[in-house]
Amino acid sequence: MTDAVAPEPSPEQAALFARVRRMMVIAGLTSALAVCIVLIAVGYRLYRGEGSATAATSDVTATLPKGARIVSTGTAGERLVVTLDIGGVTEIRTFDAKTLKPAGKLKFVSEP
Repeated sequence: MTDAVAPEPSPEQAALFARVRRMMVIAGLTSALAVCIVLIAVGYRLYRGEGSATAATSDVTATLPKGARIVSTGTAGERLVVTLDIGGVTEIRTFDAKTLKPAGKLKFVSEP
């Protein structure tokens, strides 16, 4: 078997190859910079997201109607859910888990 040897490129071809190499280096550096920026943004959001739960350490008192009884408590995503029995009527109250502020109220009553 004989080895095929590529002929020497002409000056125009050599200039074209050099230009293509330069464009590939620029494209590669631009892509690497974009990936670095995305990783920095993700890291920043993860770092800043964990330190914002300082409001949950404060003391909060929630008042219940007279005769109300807490049936159950639970969590649903970013919410704290409290189920109450108020004189035979079931009520669900939700609170924001980070700030402990009321987020909603749902009552269940029986039809006559």
